Amino acid sequence: MISDIQKTAENKMQRSLEVLRENLAKVRTGRAHTGLLDQVTVEYWGSEVPVSQVGNVTLLDARTIGVKPFESNMAAKIEKAIRDSNLGLNPSSVGDLIRVPMPMLTEERRKDLIKVVRGEAEDGRVSIRNVRRDANDHVKKLLKDKEISEDEARRAEESVQKLTDKYIADVDKMLAAKEEDLMAI
Repeated sequence: MISDIQKTAENKMQRSLEVLRENLAKVRTGRAHTGLLDQVTVEYWGSEVPVSQVGNVTLLDARTIGVKPFESNMAAKIEKAIRDSNLGLNPSSVGDLIRVPMPMLTEERRKDLIKVVRGEAEDGRVSIRNVRRDANDHVKKLLKDKEISEDEARRAEESVQKLTDKYIADVDKMLAAKEEDLMAI
């Protein structure tokens, strides 16, 4: 019973960490990575689909992403979708290849991105704390229903707190790494 609560809490905290990792990957640094275009969608046969489903997304070099459409008539649509996304990218076509160069970040833009990253990290911490609260509420309910003893409840809450501390430390490590990555020139 208590082990189930702890396992559930750990799984939810792990999921919160994965969501944070995905959100931090969307914040662009000066370097190119293919995950940057994951949220860009293109209109294809009447429905919106991610760029990766209508073309092959690769890294041409450290500062350039290449998109090779599966169908040649999609090149203009992909280029327009990337340009219209709020990523601040300016793609250009070279034959059937779309080149997406990463512009250099200004100091002001870096500071703005650090604020965004810190906000994402705080959202991750709040999510982990909410999981802790839910687990502790569940333990208190078991205690109230006299299904567990007070000692078991205290040990379970301490265990959940240790899990919370571990995952919040992981969030802080991810934040520090992303901040360092953003400030690197």
